[in-house]
Amino acid sequence: MAASTLVSAWGPLRPGVPGLCRCRPPRGLWAHAWRLPEPAGSGRSVAAVSGPGASGTDRYCLELLRKRDYEGYLCSLLLPAESRSSAFALRAFNVELAQVKDSVSEKTIGLMRMQFWKKTVDDIYCDSPPRQPVAIELWKAVKRHNLTKRWLMKIIDEREKNLDDKAYRNIQELENYAENTQSSLLYLTLEILGVKDLHADHAASHIGKAQGIVTCLRATPYHGSRRRVFLPMDICMLHGVSQEDFLRKSQDKNVRDVVYDTASQAHLHLKHARSFHRSVPVKAFPAFLQTVALEDYLKKIQQVDFDIFHPSLQQKNTLLPLSLYIRSWRKRY
Repeated sequence: MAASTLVSAWGPLRPGVPGLCRCRPPRGLWAHAWRLPEPAGSGRSVAAVSGPGASGTDRYCLELLRKRDYEGYLCSLLLPAESRSSAFALRAFNVELAQVKDSVSEKTIGLMRMQFWKKTVDDIYCDSPPRQPVAIELWKAVKRHNLTKRWLMKIIDEREKNLDDKAYRNIQELENYAENTQSSLLYLTLEILGVKDLHADHAASHIGKAQGIVTCLRATPYHGSRRRVFLPMDICMLHGVSQEDFLRKSQDKNVRDVVYDTASQAHLHLKHARSFHRSVPVKAFPAFLQTVALEDYLKKIQQVDFDIFHPSLQQKNTLLPLSLYIRSWRKRY
């Protein structure tokens, strides 16, 4: 389905950088935004963010996040100072779990690592974390904010189920995975910010699902290079597309229609999340800054007519730090 037909469904493409506001930001805002550390930044930039009193475990989490989840790293930098170290620990925990699948050659080894993290979480809530940097920092976050154990265990359980290299049977299965991983991460981030609000939880649920769907789309070229396809099977069958079509990087209309339908579901979740904007406490907005990166990807894939293998989709957005800072200043998500 061509991008030109999507004006009614997605709205017209807005010129300029996503997140830019019409009113002029205060003096110095642009320069401040550009001082956010870059992916290839030196260890000194990490030390500056950590502060002079930062521990080695704190710096470990920062470095892990900067290398493996740069967008999450940038979003965490814009949280209130008192919440930042806990958010880094939480996201580092998520990175540790996320990289298990691609770092093991056998499922049994992956299951052993997941079992380690299950025991680690149990030990954290018994005040006896193992001597592992992420575990120590996560223990500090749990003590500081009284984080709900259930959400941490949900993330582990869902990642463990996902060790099987199987495509999602339908979009609902993908959304369920995203709810139990990405949305759970957002529920915990809200707890770190001290937010207990039903509307914020609803927004977090939809943003987490959008994040999971976009992550699945963004990873499709990488998975294809490893002879794997995880896009929902029901949507593929609806358009008569096989996994082999994605493995050979087909640009047929039917393949782009699969991508369109999947991306549209993410767009719909973002729209639902923003429908709660007036009811969500302003204090919760920093937890939802990742919508900037999600919106950026969805606009880019629309501009290339849903060609999921287009080279431009693999390029980093150098304006992301600026866009995030401006969205944070506007207190929007």
